Amino acid sequence: MTDAPETASPPTGAPQSSNRWRRFAEWDARPLRHDLFAAENPEAGFSVFHSPYDPAPSLSIEGGRVTVMDGKAAADFDILDAFIAAHHIDPAMAEVAMAMDPGEIARKLVDINVPRPELEALARGLTPARLAEVVGRLSALEIAFAYSKMRQRQTPGNQAHVTNAKDDPLQLAADAAVAVALGFDEIETTMRVASNSWANALACTVGAAVGRGGVLFQCSIEEAEELQIGLAGLSSYAETVSVYGTERAFIDGDDTPWSKALLTAAYASRGIKARCTSGAAAELLMGFHEQRSLLYLEARCLCLQRAMGVQGTQNGGIDGAPLTASMAGGVRELMAENLIAVWLGLECASGNDCRTSESEIRVGAKITPYLLAGSDLICSGFGSIKKYDNSFNPSLFNGEEIEDYLLLQRDFQTDGGLTPVEEDQVLGLRVRAVEALAAVMEELGLGSVPRARMMSVVFASGSEETVSYTPGEVTPISAAIKARGLTAIDVVRALGKRGYTEEAENLLLMLRQRISGDYLQTSALVRDGRVMSAINDPNDYRGPGTGYRMPEKRWEAVQGIRNVLTRERVLAAENVVAGAGGAEVDWLVAAGPAAKGVNPHEVVIGVSPGFARQLHQTTAGHALADVVAALVDGIAAGGGTARLVRMMHTADTSFLGLAAARLSGSGFGIGIQAKGTTVLHQADRMPHMNLELFSNAPLTGLDHYRALGRNAARHTFGEAPEPVMVPTHGEALGARFHVRVALLYAIETGLIEPTVHPIELAYRPDMRAPEAAQ
Repeated sequence: MTDAPETASPPTGAPQSSNRWRRFAEWDARPLRHDLFAAENPEAGFSVFHSPYDPAPSLSIEGGRVTVMDGKAAADFDILDAFIAAHHIDPAMAEVAMAMDPGEIARKLVDINVPRPELEALARGLTPARLAEVVGRLSALEIAFAYSKMRQRQTPGNQAHVTNAKDDPLQLAADAAVAVALGFDEIETTMRVASNSWANALACTVGAAVGRGGVLFQCSIEEAEELQIGLAGLSSYAETVSVYGTERAFIDGDDTPWSKALLTAAYASRGIKARCTSGAAAELLMGFHEQRSLLYLEARCLCLQRAMGVQGTQNGGIDGAPLTASMAGGVRELMAENLIAVWLGLECASGNDCRTSESEIRVGAKITPYLLAGSDLICSGFGSIKKYDNSFNPSLFNGEEIEDYLLLQRDFQTDGGLTPVEEDQVLGLRVRAVEALAAVMEELGLGSVPRARMMSVVFASGSEETVSYTPGEVTPISAAIKARGLTAIDVVRALGKRGYTEEAENLLLMLRQRISGDYLQTSALVRDGRVMSAINDPNDYRGPGTGYRMPEKRWEAVQGIRNVLTRERVLAAENVVAGAGGAEVDWLVAAGPAAKGVNPHEVVIGVSPGFARQLHQTTAGHALADVVAALVDGIAAGGGTARLVRMMHTADTSFLGLAAARLSGSGFGIGIQAKGTTVLHQADRMPHMNLELFSNAPLTGLDHYRALGRNAARHTFGEAPEPVMVPTHGEALGARFHVRVALLYAIETGLIEPTVHPIELAYRPDMRAPEAAQ
């Protein structure tokens, strides 16, 4: 025995690092390593559910007025305490609610026998500290379950971001039309250049009217400007009314709870649906955290919002979500604050609009509870455009991942608010949207649009591929819209005059809704011209068989994804390979019953019932004629003689190989299925104790088959050749091929005839198809 060298040389391409397990270097290269994580530090504001500086829950009421709340006397209240005490706390309920054991309240939240209205009433008597204490007792699973019971509207919905890096109105219109087709109930835009807001609003208003009426639209800009855009009818909802959990954070923005309440009332008075925005870590990011836990501060925000009378909230971390997710238990906290929101009776656009991680695994995990529980709006901004075009910064999910999200809906049989779209449908909508916007701009004297600009947007995935507007070209258009006082009525007239009647009617539908005000109700959205809200579509979940269940028509739509295989599609593909309608091939012809061989160097190749009959290629895409040629050539190269036999009694690889070996004069045989799975067997072995196996047919090449044939022949000479290995690199072969494999094998087994003797096959390589023979 020789001594091993002190330091072994790593294989070529391996990291040249000693004294370190190389797996860490591989981990270092993964996207997750871009994420940074925060340690618990209450003094610096880094505490999630509990901080030693959080107040203990308490409440005293004298003469109908709150005198003490969460350990603070009324004389010491800050503006948040004063507003919550005056407008959130229900004195009649508080005496009962605050006297209850927090654990008992927590159990009520997950008890299917306790109805939602009873719990909502209870919440009106609880202080922020007590609300945070109760939800803090729930596990992530319990929070998701409670959320499914407490959310307001029964039917789930979703919201999209529609922006681009150039503020290009043509691309905005096209992308808005696609977002509408995907099923988003709301779309929200913002801009890279603030002065482009009016043009962006016009573009999205027109795009959202293409293909479907009733989609709510927001232009996110400075609050006074946003209100003006809303008054002009170019937006129908607002959710940028920010609320904070500490006084210094509030007044740093020159706001108070009273001014925010006035602003939301101003929106509502003009038929504009309004939500507030808050979320964990906002105060920490602003530097005004008061050493309190994230959940307690967010509980204050949500009590404020209920006290303001606003119908809903954009909640769940929002811009602070990545910071919250960096802390231990942070994602659970985001779920908990959403639960408080719906418990208080608010519509909840439950966050998921900010990418919290570079890890796709963490991203998928974060969305799952909301998909399972449902939400009024699962994302308060799903990036329907590409990441780099998202002017809000990348969302949890973006345009690149839309199909992944569609599959998650299908996987869990849950409604995430989106519907698969067809390629032709999308192109048609994009053409219609840019043409409609160009027509409106020309009709309103905002300039003519060259056809080349429109077409560059139609086919582009993102703004880096377009030759359309630049931000500077958009600014004068936006200024003209504002200066001339153009409104949605002008847009309706322009659409109608230019022949876009359906789009004009869709936009007019929303303007009529503005007058009726029906969609100002809690959790309201508009589908098929009808307002759905917590009033006429209340969440009635009380356990199995209750609550929202996808109607059959909706479930069929959710299943309409790409890459769905059927038996018919598989056979059609096989027929293309075979030619002549899939008939049996000329190069492999039945020649009577197969007999036991006598040649000591013979190797029988036992093929399956469907091999070169209904099935003609392996899952790696190799023509079966080429595979047989490789095996035969390999056997010859090893000094053996090949004979082909079709087995009709089995399609199992092991038994194909064993039957072939028992017919072979050498006692060695190869069994092969049409899909390419292959085994080298010996006559005196147990069925599944083979000599060699190619189980990963999708990775098996012709050289592998040729080498296996040679090995089979060398076995007949008593040698023990090195087994042929088909290398893998962690491919998800099951996901890629199992559907096709199952369908192929079903075809094979359908051709089995248990009583039919193996059939000798005449191999005629000269009759192979020209493309297979090359």
